[in-house]
Amino acid sequence: MKLLSIAIPCYNSEEYMERCIESLLPGGEDVEIIIVDDGSWDLTPQIADSYEKKYPSIVKAVHQENGGHGEAVNAGIRNAQGLYFKVVDSDDWVDGESYQKILQTLKEIAASDATLDMLISNFVYEKQGAKHKKVMKYTSSLVQDKIFTWTDVRHMRKGQYLLMHSVIYRTKLLRDCGLHLPEHTFYVDNLYVYTPLPYVKTMYYLDVDFYRYYIGRGDQSVNESVMIQRIDQQIKVNKIMIDTYDLWKIPNKKLRKYMFNYLEIITVISTVLLIRSGTKENLEKKRELWSYIKQKDIRLFHHLRNGIMGNTMNLPGRSGRKISIAAYKIAQKVVGFN
Repeated sequence: MKLLSIAIPCYNSEEYMERCIESLLPGGEDVEIIIVDDGSWDLTPQIADSYEKKYPSIVKAVHQENGGHGEAVNAGIRNAQGLYFKVVDSDDWVDGESYQKILQTLKEIAASDATLDMLISNFVYEKQGAKHKKVMKYTSSLVQDKIFTWTDVRHMRKGQYLLMHSVIYRTKLLRDCGLHLPEHTFYVDNLYVYTPLPYVKTMYYLDVDFYRYYIGRGDQSVNESVMIQRIDQQIKVNKIMIDTYDLWKIPNKKLRKYMFNYLEIITVISTVLLIRSGTKENLEKKRELWSYIKQKDIRLFHHLRNGIMGNTMNLPGRSGRKISIAAYKIAQKVVGFN
C-alpha cells in the first residue's frame, strides 16, 4: 500500500499541470499521483499518459467524461490505494521541503499504533503580482507536532478556516463518511472539507508552508466576476452544507462551533456576491437563500443572522447593502478573490 495518494483534477490544464506534477514527483515510491483528466480537449490527456508511462509505479492517469471538479475528486478517491489522501489542483503546487516533512510524519504515524484521521499544514496564497504572500497558519489554534483531538483545539478566529489546501485525510475515512461530491458544480472543495469533519477524531498539525494556492488566472473559479456568474453553484453548495448535518446534534462543542463558523462564512460569501452583483434577480436569490435557511432550521437562521455578519447582511435598502460590503473583506480573506 502507498503512504499517500494525491489526486490532481485536470480540465484543459496543459499550460500549468506539469509544474504541479513535477512538484509532487519527489515523493517517490511513497506516493501515488492520480492525474484525473476530466474530459479535457487540449493536450491534458497526452501529458497525463506521458507521465504514467515515464513513472508507471508512481503516476496513474485516469480519463473520464467531463463531470466537473467534484467528480474528478470522486474519481481520485475511488482509485486511491494510499493510506492517506490529498487533492492538489492542477494550477497549484507544493513546497519540496515541507513535502518531505509531511511524508516523514505520515510514515512515522503509520508505523505506530496510532490512527490519524487528518493532517493539517499551512498554505500560501500565491497571488499573482502580490509583493507579500499571505500564509494561512494555525499556530495559535492547533497543537503542533503531536496527535490531538477536537477537545484540544484552541479558539479559531474568524477568517481562519481549514480549507482543502490545508488538509490530508485518511482515505478510509473519506469512504466511510460517504463523501460524494456533486457533478458539474464548482466550489465543492467546501463540501470536501466540511462533510468528513464529524468523522475526524484525531488530528496532527505541522507548521510548514506546504501548499501553494495560485490565484491570478482570469478564468479561475475564485475570480469574483466568475463567482457571480456561477452564483447558483455557490448557493447549491451552501444549501448542501445546510442539509448535510443538524449541527445542534454535533456532540463536541468545539467541533460544533467550528462547523457553525464555517457554514457562516460560506453563507456570507453567497450573500455578499449576490449583493455585489447588484441585480434584482440576485437580490431575490439572497432573500430565497435566507428563507430556505429559515424554513430548514429556525434556530440556525437566528444563529447565522446574529453572527458577526448576519444582521449587517440583512439590513434593508441601499444603505444596508452598502454597509454589508464590509463582509466582503472577510470573504476575500477566505476565498482570496482575484
